[in-house]
Amino acid sequence: MASSNAATGTGKTRRGYWCECWTTATGGETERPVLLASFDAYSAAQADRWVAVTLRTISPALDADASDEAWTWLYEDRLETRRSLLQGEPCTMTITHANTRITWTIRPVVFLPLAHRKDIELPACAHDFKPRTTV
Repeated sequence: MASSNAATGTGKTRRGYWCECWTTATGGETERPVLLASFDAYSAAQADRWVAVTLRTISPALDADASDEAWTWLYEDRLETRRSLLQGEPCTMTITHANTRITWTIRPVVFLPLAHRKDIELPACAHDFKPRTTV
């Protein structure tokens, strides 16, 4: 994702956090994670808030153990997550409900600006791209 600076054409990079939510059906022969959602956050607070809002939203539907895990993170472990993010460390939070494992990941990233096609000349490599003509 590009930062808001990309929209203004300033060309500056911006530090932030890339957040993902993955689900995995457990107990079967093959476990294939499925990306459920992703989010670009520009502060540690915004990143862990995304997880917190999601956990609060789904907690009434979780079984007792998963709900306890969610509320433990919200009230005890969330502060440690924020500290880790501020120190540039990636974080993961996982709960298991019935046969589904839900994992949130937050990674520090650098968002790059997008090139504007109308305002500037694109790099030479942009012209090397050949669209696929057959399906």
